[in-house]
Order: sequence, then C-alpha cells, then structure tokens
Amino acid sequence: MAFARTCSVALVGVEGVVVEVQADLEPGVANFTLIGLPDKSLMESKDRVRAAVVNSGVEWPQRKLTVGLSPASVPKGGSGFDLAVASAVLGAAERVDLRRLADTMMIGELGLDGRVRPVRGVLPAVLAAADAGYRQVVVPEQAAGEARLVPDVAVLGVRSLRQVIAVLADEPVPEEDAAEDIGPEPVLGGSALVGTVAGGSGQAGARPVDLAEVAGQLAARRALEIAAAGRHHLFLKGPPGAGKTMLAERLPGLLPPLSRAESLEATAVHSVAGVLPPGEPLISRPPYCAPHHSASMASLIGGGTGLPRPGAVTLAHHGVLFLDEAAEASARVLDALRQPLESGGVVVARAQGMLRMPARLLLVLAANPCPCGRHGATGEPCECRPSAIRRYRARLSGPLLDRVDLRVTVEPVARAELLAPDGGAEDTATVAERVLAARERAAQRYTGTPWRTNSEVPGYELRTRWRVAPGALSSAEADLERGLLTARGLDRVLRVAWTVADLAGHDRPRAEDVDCALQLRTGVSRGTALFGAGR
Repeated sequence: MAFARTCSVALVGVEGVVVEVQADLEPGVANFTLIGLPDKSLMESKDRVRAAVVNSGVEWPQRKLTVGLSPASVPKGGSGFDLAVASAVLGAAERVDLRRLADTMMIGELGLDGRVRPVRGVLPAVLAAADAGYRQVVVPEQAAGEARLVPDVAVLGVRSLRQVIAVLADEPVPEEDAAEDIGPEPVLGGSALVGTVAGGSGQAGARPVDLAEVAGQLAARRALEIAAAGRHHLFLKGPPGAGKTMLAERLPGLLPPLSRAESLEATAVHSVAGVLPPGEPLISRPPYCAPHHSASMASLIGGGTGLPRPGAVTLAHHGVLFLDEAAEASARVLDALRQPLESGGVVVARAQGMLRMPARLLLVLAANPCPCGRHGATGEPCECRPSAIRRYRARLSGPLLDRVDLRVTVEPVARAELLAPDGGAEDTATVAERVLAARERAAQRYTGTPWRTNSEVPGYELRTRWRVAPGALSSAEADLERGLLTARGLDRVLRVAWTVADLAGHDRPRAEDVDCALQLRTGVSRGTALFGAGR
C-alpha cells in the first residue's frame, strides 16, 4: 500500500478553507474513487487528472486508487483541486518526493495535455494557506502575481504538470511555451458588471472620465462631494438625459485610494468572482459596480446553487454600487439592500450553510420621476396616469430611502451652461483633494475607535460624545416634531452634518452645516444652505 498527501483550498463564499488531499493506492482492480463531498465539476477532475498525467509522460498506476478530500463535511467544488489531486496520486505512486509534497499547497486546473490553467480565488486561497502555516504554494503562472500579494509565502508559478513533477522530484525543470492568457470563468459576467476604477473611469480599461465634463448641476456635484467625503448613500432623481449616470460614474474618482488592507479585501472578492482586471493583480482604487436594473436577487445580493457566491453588493465592497433606473427594478430585490446598507455585510442562508460576505459600499440610486420621465418637467407634458406614477415610485420603499442620506433632484441643464466654451467646473482632482482632507479630519477624530468615516458612527455617539454647536439642531428638531424626520433620519442628518463640517474645516457642525444636511435629506430648500457650507 502507498499513501501520499498534499493540500489545496476550498472557497466558501469569499474565504478559503484548507483541504487535505489524500491519495491511497492498493492492490486490486484498477479504479479511481474520489470522496469528500465533491460537486460535479470536481468529480470530472478524475478524467482531467488521468489524461494530464499520461500526456505528461508518466504512467498511470494500474491499481485501486482512492482520493479523499478532508474535512469531508465541507462542500468542495471547482477545478482548482486538479493540481493537488494529480500531485497526490503521483506521490502515492512514488514518483515525487513525499515530504516536499506534504509541505506544499497546490492550486490550479489541469488541461488534458497537462497544462496548468488559472482558477478563481487564488488570493483568498493563498491567504488561507498562509494562515494555516504553509509557506510554499504552487499556482498557475498567470495567477502568480496575485498570489505574491501575500507576504512570507514562496510562490511558484508553473505552466504544466511536467514542471510540477520536476520541482517535486528535484529534477531539472523543463521549458514550456507560455500559455494563452485565458482567465478563469467569471461568476457574474465579468467586466460588463464590475470594473476597477482608475482616475474615475466607469469600467476597467475605459477612457478616464472627469467631473469637469459635467455641465452645470451645482447641487448634484455638491452632493457627490459630500457622499464621497463621508461615504453617504445618494439618490439622484431627474428626467432622462439630465446627467444622473454621468455623475455616478465620476463618483469613484473622488474617493481616496484604498488602504493595503482594503485593497486585499477587494482583490480577494474580485478574485473569487473571476473578474480581476488583466494585468492588475491588486485593486488599489475603489471598485465600481453597475448591474442592470433587471438583476436578480442572487446576482445583486449573492447566492446561486450550492453555497452562495458573491453578488454585486460584495463586488462593490469598499467602492460604489450604482443602480440606474432603480424604479424599474424589482421592489423585492431593492428591499434586500436594507440589511447590507445597515450592517456593511450580507448574510446568505442556504441548506448547505450560512455565509457572511462583506458589503461596505457606497450606494447610488438613480431614477426618473415617472415611467415616461417627463413628470414635472417643462416642454412635452407627462402622459402617465397618477396610479402609474404611484406604483412606479412605490418600488423605492420608505425603509430603503430612509437609509439613503442624500437625495437630490437633477434638473435638466440650461442651454447656456451646456454650450459654454469654458464652464469653469472643478475637475475630479480638485474635488478629490477636499474629499481626502475631510476623510483625514474624520479619521483623526475617530482615532482609537472602529470607525473611519462619518457614515459608520452610531447616532448615539454623535448625540452624546461628539455634539454639534449649541442651537445648531433647531431646524432638525422642528422637522422631527412635524414627522418629516424619523429617529434614524435624525442620526443620518447628524452624520451628514459632520461631513459638511469636515469639508468646511469646522471643528464641529454649525447651524448652516445641519441645514445643508437637512436640505439634502428632505429636499426642502433652506436658502443657500447647500452651497453656503464649506464652499
């Protein structure tokens, strides 16, 4: 009897679980049995592994072969176990060094010709390996850059099973032609859904966009700046063509670059989804996710068959989730956003288990005032029935909008503003500097606490620990008495007021800062409050 073992990683949500891959050869009728709760794609690895070993010039053992994946209680799926299964079989057949094999983590899919192909989730897999004490990891060559983001782990990028055999057997490594740059299969449709924003571009590889390109829209631009400074959710309402999508696409460019920890978290999520931008193993800018309004519950929140996979709210972690034509989306799907917006994560329960995936995002909703988009606008009159308008607006429920801090009506751009040769609008870089300065003021204020932005601070703390200036809450208290504000709404007004104060350089919110926050919350005009604070 011959026995060998190595390790690989099973992805559970956006985290990795170390799995020991054991191979046992015994005398008997030649047979290959794979146990340990594998799914169908993993069961098919038996045929891929057999063909890859034979086509790599190694004789397949003609004995009873059993491969076990431990712990057996963890569901396992995907083709990322191919390399570990093949290496364990070769170890049991005494073709490679058993000690070196046992100390090495194996991640990769095998082609029938022995080529090693990339798989999803390499970064969280290597992170799990490092946490388990492994210091040597073998991955596909295309994913080596992603794996090397984990410190204190020796990463070997390979092109074929022949190279792996040579390394484990301490033999000269054969040369192999570079493989075609074919990435792993994306979970949710790739770059059509999510892109890493650099310099404000809406999609990976797209032309950089700039806030200076937006004509007019002073109120919406101001709301965009406040949203970026405090990570406040934003609702843009206005007729078609007013610039709602243009504004939302430029919001990621105003956000500060991700910290090292945030970059690793965002990269791990995108790696699991298979949508990492080519040639960019580390995401350093806030991601931008813009699913279609017909997105299903599973694609937006997370789910799918078996254990849940990350949805759009998780792909937008530490970035922006933009829902255009939000009133056309399913009300049930929109209301499912309430928990992620409140807790910064999403908990998906299935029969196979319950998972929590990160979802600390900045939400931007955009909608027309009615189905035809002309309600309340000048020019051609609206043809929608009152009942149709009510049904259309009711899809954005009160509990959902109560979690949105900023609500702005985006009016059509005036002809003079649109055709002006030099509108004099501020560019993204100028506004981003103010946003970064405001973020730094907030981070300094919350030193020693788990919070970094104003939107994260509980309302109780803002009412007791960090108070506004005397008399500054008079307008908010009046709105609370009249029922224009809920208790949650008052807390959110306080958070926005602190952001406005940070942008203005005030040590604490003044009356004009609170009035600005109230105007953005309720839509009730309060003179020059929106532009008088911080500008």
